[in-house]
Amino acid sequence: MAKTYILALDQGTTSSRAIIFDQEGEVIAMAQKEFTQHYPEPGWVEHNPEDLWATQSSSAVEALTRAHLKPSDIAAIGITNQRETTLLWDRKTLTPIYPAIVWQDRRTAPLTDSLKAKGMEPLFKGRTGLVLDPYFSGTKIQWILDHVPGARERANRGELAFGTVDTWLLANLTQGKVHATDPSNASRTLLYNIHTKDWDDELLALLNIPRSILPKVQPSAGFFGISEGLIEGIPIHGIAGDQQAALFGQACFEEGMAKNTYGTGCFLLMNTGSQGVPSSHGLLTTVAWQIGDEYTYALEGSVFIGGAVIQWLRDGLEIILKAEESEALARSVPDSGGVSFVPAFTGLGAPYWDPHARGAILGLTRGTTKAHIARAALEAIALQSADILRAMEQDAQTTLQALKVDGGAVSNELLLEIQANVLGTPVIRTKCLETTAWGAACLAGLSAGIWANKRAIPLLSQGKSFMPQDEPHGIASMLDQWKRAVRQVQL
Repeated sequence: MAKTYILALDQGTTSSRAIIFDQEGEVIAMAQKEFTQHYPEPGWVEHNPEDLWATQSSSAVEALTRAHLKPSDIAAIGITNQRETTLLWDRKTLTPIYPAIVWQDRRTAPLTDSLKAKGMEPLFKGRTGLVLDPYFSGTKIQWILDHVPGARERANRGELAFGTVDTWLLANLTQGKVHATDPSNASRTLLYNIHTKDWDDELLALLNIPRSILPKVQPSAGFFGISEGLIEGIPIHGIAGDQQAALFGQACFEEGMAKNTYGTGCFLLMNTGSQGVPSSHGLLTTVAWQIGDEYTYALEGSVFIGGAVIQWLRDGLEIILKAEESEALARSVPDSGGVSFVPAFTGLGAPYWDPHARGAILGLTRGTTKAHIARAALEAIALQSADILRAMEQDAQTTLQALKVDGGAVSNELLLEIQANVLGTPVIRTKCLETTAWGAACLAGLSAGIWANKRAIPLLSQGKSFMPQDEPHGIASMLDQWKRAVRQVQL
C-alpha cells in the first residue's frame, strides 16, 4: 500500500514544530517546543544551534507518537525554516563553532554601511535581488569568520560548513552525510546569483568567504537524502524557506497572487512567475521555489517586528498576561487615541531599510491608556504591511484583488479587520493556519510522487474573509499619522 503521510519540520524563530499531514492536507498530529532566545548585546540575537536540532527532532518523535505512526509509515519529510539565520559547524563532528546569528540580529550594520559607502549595493542588488542589510546571511558569515579564533583558517582548510537552518537540520538528520540547501534559502544569503543560479564568486570575494564552506543548491522539490537516528529511514524530499513555503502552501501558484504571514515578523510575498522583477521601492527579488528545472520568483517585503510586538506588550511592557488578551484590550477603545507605535526594535525593514532606527510610541497624553497602546500596536502591524503591499503593487504594476493571510497572529480578528480597512482589500484567512508547514509538505509530496503536479495538490479550505469597512477619510488620517511617526524614528 502506498505511503501517503508527510512529516513537515517547521523550524521557526521561537519554536520548532513537527506536523504530520495526510495527502488531503488534513493535520494528523503535531508537536511544538519553544527554545530560548539569547540577547548578548543590544541589537544582537542568537540561538543555541543544539537547541534548534533538539527541539526539532524531539517534536518529530512526539508527533509520530501522537499519530501512532512509525517512521516507516511516512512517505517523505519536508523542511521549512526561519531564513537568513546563520550557522557554521565542524564538518566531521557537526559541532557548531559559534551560536546561530538570527535573522533579526543587527551587529553587521557597520559592515553593510561600509559596503554601501564603497558603492557596492547596486552590484549586490543586481545579482542577488537583495539590499545590503544586516538581515541577510553573508555579512553574518564574514563576522563569524573574523571573530571566532581560528575560524577563517579552518574554513580555508575545508573543515567548516555554513548553512542556514534548513542545511543545519539536514546535516543532523543525515548525520553529516548531506550538505545542501535549496534556491529559496540560498537566495537569502547575499551570495547567490539568482540569474546564473549559482553562488557568485565575485560577491564571495568581496565578503572574503571561501566557496568551500557553502552547501550544494538543489531543487526545492527533490531528493535530499535519508534520515538517520531517532526518525530513521524517511526520505527527505523538500526544502523551502518559511515564507516561500507559505506562498506555496497558500497555492499562490499564479503570477500576481500574494500572501502575508504574520509571525514574529510579517512577510508579504507576491508570485512574479518565471522572471525576477527588480524593485525600485525597497523590496526584495527572491527565488520562491524550484521544481525540476523550473524557477519561480517572488517580490518580498519584510517587517522585522510583527507579532513580536504583542510578545513585547506581554513580556516587556507587561500590560497583558497572554498574547490573546491583546484583541479584547484593543477592542475596548474605538481607536488609538492619537497614539502611534513604531516597533522598530531591530531597525526598519522594507521599504525603509534603516538598521539604525529604533522603536517609539508617539502621541501620548494624560488620557492614554494601555488599551490605546495595544490598539496602536495592532495598527502598526497592519500599517507596516500596507507600506509593503503598496510598494509591491507599484513594482509589479498590478492591483491586488485579495490578500491571503496566515501565521500565528491571524487568530487576532481585530488585526485582520484593521488590515482590510487600511488596504481597502479583502483579507482571506484559511481554516488551516499551518500553511508554512503545508507548503513544505506539498513540495516533498510532489518530489515523492504523492501528487503528479501542482494542480493535483488539494487546496486548503477558505476560512473567514474580512472586508474593508472604514470610510476613506479615517484611513487617510491614520496613514498620515503613521508616516509622520516613521519619519520621527529615522531622525
